[in-house]
Amino acid sequence: MSNKSKVTMAVTILASSFWLSGCGLFGGEEKKEIDPPKDVSLVEDESSLKETETNGEEKPATDGEEGAIESKTVKTELYLIDKSGYVVPQTMELPKSEAVAKQALDYLVDNGPVTDKLPNGFRAVIPADTQISVNIKDGVAVADFSPEFKNYQKEDELKILQAITWTLTQFDSVDKIQMRINGEDISEMPVNGTPIDENISRSSGINIDTSDVVDISNTKALTVYYVGGDEEYTYYVPVTRRISETVSDNVTAVIQELTKSPSGSNLQTGFMSDVALLDEPKVAEGKVSLNFNENILGSFKEKKVSQEVLDALVLSLTEQKGIESVEVQVQGSADVLNEEGKKLSEPVVRPEKVNTGSF
Repeated sequence: MSNKSKVTMAVTILASSFWLSGCGLFGGEEKKEIDPPKDVSLVEDESSLKETETNGEEKPATDGEEGAIESKTVKTELYLIDKSGYVVPQTMELPKSEAVAKQALDYLVDNGPVTDKLPNGFRAVIPADTQISVNIKDGVAVADFSPEFKNYQKEDELKILQAITWTLTQFDSVDKIQMRINGEDISEMPVNGTPIDENISRSSGINIDTSDVVDISNTKALTVYYVGGDEEYTYYVPVTRRISETVSDNVTAVIQELTKSPSGSNLQTGFMSDVALLDEPKVAEGKVSLNFNENILGSFKEKKVSQEVLDALVLSLTEQKGIESVEVQVQGSADVLNEEGKKLSEPVVRPEKVNTGSF
């Protein structure tokens, strides 16, 4: 899954039939995390549900920012559906709770507590009146839903499954999830029959794009981040692409995918189509070093890399297992500036939460 803890930087996926196998944006420390792009702003008887979380380790760490209201609230990613139909993380300040995983799912319920917090164009994913319990043990979160969970449109089924999975797996103590309705394990979603693996994880993908794939059986998944939204509010959208399973260099593959937007979508990429690496990526002790051609600079005349490009790089590459930091060079030189003209000499970390803009 993605690296859920902070990772330094000196700068998953199946189509619905493949569920069988198996993004002011960022908050955090100002010096070490990515600055935001300028424009990117259960049952009939409820008592039978266990409303407990057996492992409290999933609680998000307080961010330590000066002036933060950490004593009363906690930043939580909620995976919601935007007006284009994408499942998108939106970080919100929720009341501090001892049962943060259950609370996160409660905030995915339509007409629930998230209603007054929804950004324009976004909607909740779980049917109204659904009651939920979450039990966490040994890295697995068992989510139990009341029968109202079945009251959704079939076209939303895969999105609901992805939203639940990615919302729960943001917590350090959750790697996989299991699902139940009224206390009974389910092996497929209740409306359209999308298969559910025994342990679902982020490797099952999100916003799956197979538009350019001819033979999906010989492919593997990569999750990359693009920019969605409109002029009023833009945000990062994770998209799972498919590449040939014979590709051994996932880092280069991620960059290649970032140079092209998903077919038929309104998603954008900050990468020019001719951006390329001059050398093979070097990975050591969790850090990947990249040497780009000058096209990574886009329209900048100086050695500046746009914030949008930096953000997409760190979010996408740190989805890869074992990559904890990214170092960027341009034509062999580490004398690179960010969009604000500051030298990229200090590590820049992936944010704990994505899309933390004001709504």
